[in-house]
Amino acid sequence: MKKILLTVCIVWNSFSLFAQNTAYWQQKADYKMDVFMDTERFQYKGKQELIYTNNSQDTLKKVYYHLYNNAFQPGSEMDFRAQNIKDPDARMVTKTKVDGTEVKQSRIKNLKPDEIGYLNISNFKQDGVAAKTKTTGTILEVFLAKPILPHSTTTFTLDFDGQLPVQIRRSGRNNSEGVALSMSQWYPKIAEFDFEGWHADPYIAREFYGVWGNFDVTITIDKNYVLGGTGYLQNPNEIGHGYQETGVEVKHPKKTKNLSWHFVAPMVHDFTWAADKEYLHDVVKGPNDVDLHFLYKNNPKIIENWKNVQPLMVKVMDLYNKHIGNYPYKQYSFIQGGDGGMEYAMCTLILGNGTLEGIFGTATHELGHSWFQHVLASNESKHAWMDEGFTTYVQNLVTNEMTAKKVQNPFKQNYVLYTDLVNSGKEQPQTTHSDRYDENRPYSISSYIKGSVFLSQLGYLIGPDKLAETIKRFYQDFKFKHPTPNDIKRTAERVSGAALDWYLTDWTQTTNTIDYGITAVTENDKNTVVNLERIGRMPMPIDLQVEYVDGTVESFYIPLRMMYFEKGNPNPAIKRTVLGDWAWANPKYKFSIEKPKSTIKKITIDPSGLMADVKMTNNVFEVK
Repeated sequence: MKKILLTVCIVWNSFSLFAQNTAYWQQKADYKMDVFMDTERFQYKGKQELIYTNNSQDTLKKVYYHLYNNAFQPGSEMDFRAQNIKDPDARMVTKTKVDGTEVKQSRIKNLKPDEIGYLNISNFKQDGVAAKTKTTGTILEVFLAKPILPHSTTTFTLDFDGQLPVQIRRSGRNNSEGVALSMSQWYPKIAEFDFEGWHADPYIAREFYGVWGNFDVTITIDKNYVLGGTGYLQNPNEIGHGYQETGVEVKHPKKTKNLSWHFVAPMVHDFTWAADKEYLHDVVKGPNDVDLHFLYKNNPKIIENWKNVQPLMVKVMDLYNKHIGNYPYKQYSFIQGGDGGMEYAMCTLILGNGTLEGIFGTATHELGHSWFQHVLASNESKHAWMDEGFTTYVQNLVTNEMTAKKVQNPFKQNYVLYTDLVNSGKEQPQTTHSDRYDENRPYSISSYIKGSVFLSQLGYLIGPDKLAETIKRFYQDFKFKHPTPNDIKRTAERVSGAALDWYLTDWTQTTNTIDYGITAVTENDKNTVVNLERIGRMPMPIDLQVEYVDGTVESFYIPLRMMYFEKGNPNPAIKRTVLGDWAWANPKYKFSIEKPKSTIKKITIDPSGLMADVKMTNNVFEVK
């Protein structure tokens, strides 16, 4: 354990040195918390000490904390959102029939006092001096006793008491599968302050943004409960429950009512745990000596599935390491809990009563977040597509590698869903704040699906080899640095040499679409003339394939002028001709094939299917 902590400290110090030599900076928050959990009343009390380092050039006169539990109260913003959005999350509403019409009602609206969630703060002090606080919904505003000067450190202390709500969204008690405690978003968490200022977003059921630091957490709870979550257990031989060292037998005296679980978690921006009396606990060695923990209910109907998924997740982690970069921690826990699947630092909470295929799919997706949300950690509230989309991309990539029946384009369905969104007329730009989407479904497709297509289509632009290199370099250059959309674009430019600002702008900041078509194929002096048209506003380079009557195949590549780039031949086995570039301002383009039209069987724009053309019917000319 000392070696792990030393390694993390070296990484942190090296990062700090790097940051001092560049314009980049970020805050640091080190937590120490002691918590007592009352499992009968689902209430907890705790003390928190937070050492906060202001690495910015700003003098801070206020700080903000997230109090996520307060969202689960009648009249909260989360409650109002569930009542007013057109397509509320099914987990957050009840459905009834009124005069033959289905009526959806927020579950939060009807919570009783002993069912709500809350998190109350008292005795807040800065360096031992009382500070004034104000709670507004899920945000605590702190008026500091003294300003925090640039490049200085201060210590906050506070007492907190909370109640875990009935399970509605992510955190909660006694969920649909009988898990007692899903403790996510449970503690007072300082908001992020970065180059854009404070990010004190209210909790309305979307995503997160956090400050990296070290966590030291002691949880005292009924000795019969088994815990899993973030961090490394420091007293495994006192706790047992499957954590003890090999050969150690742990017996708790009958008079012992509670156990104190002591965890440390270096260089994370969150801390989550779950607990249940009936958890089974398996530990499997993963790549690079990482311990993979599996905690699930002692339910005979699901045990086999949870056993079978374990070697699969070892393989998934290995493939993620190869495609992205090495997972930097020494444990990861797959825990039955929550309300579906949600990523947290070093762990995920997932539902576990489904099929093996379902558990595998959810676990694979949530594990992928460890790289994109918990190591890279872009601002999900503002750029959800960078986390959800990139995670969906690597999930599709790795799942296809592991299946016996591999497909040439494992992202095909993503293009279908994206086109459906475009045709619905409900698409909003990806620059839309996560809380500002008019409906849930367009948000989901924009972040998960269109975000994934951003990467797979980037492979169409610069080539699959350059895309693979871009992802690895992006991870290496920006881990623990909160990258922005511009950072993934600049990484791709550095790797490929292409100019890609137009791509980031059109794809993420507008709802411009791609639509190219073959308008005519004619013959001129025994040559075939192909006429193309750009119909959509968003430009693209064009890969075009010609199939001849004799069975041979030839490809043509039309570079996009504003890219100042020529992609390598994606299929060297097929002869390729590079044509003159196509400028965006000219919507029409034509070229000649030095063969008569009678020799041609079929002409196809983008045979790979990796260009997100929203109208495919005009992409093919076929002689019938």
